[in-house]
Amino acid sequence: MAPGGQVTGRGLADLLPLGEKPDSWADWEAHCWMSPEPFDGAALRLPGQPFPLEEEWQWEYDYCDHTCHSPLLHQTYQHGSVLLGSDSPGEYWTLVVAGPQRGRVWWLRDGCAAPYADRPSDQPGGDFLHWVRDWHVGQGWWRAE
Repeated sequence: MAPGGQVTGRGLADLLPLGEKPDSWADWEAHCWMSPEPFDGAALRLPGQPFPLEEEWQWEYDYCDHTCHSPLLHQTYQHGSVLLGSDSPGEYWTLVVAGPQRGRVWWLRDGCAAPYADRPSDQPGGDFLHWVRDWHVGQGWWRAE
């Protein structure tokens, strides 16, 4: 175990204890945050509320309509998931626990949110079991080369 009780995985993101936030969660500076309200890393996370996305969203390329994007952006980071770990400040792995994406792992980063799927579309993947197996053996598109 790493300091702070995090389980390490061969140089990849550390797995967090259930309900914990990575140290960087409270103070990372988002460069592509499309909301007039800044990211609030101290805000209460609401895992019982549905996770709002069903497909990848790259808001850094979207036309910014604050009435539409701002609530969705905050919900993406605060609703329907538990944090698994972080590769670096602004890059977070999360397990969706509420809503249509329940059981899937998502990658949240500055400017984008995407489901984990490191397999051809005709094979199962993207769920926690596939993600944690890939993480454990050091395979997947996030691994250090």
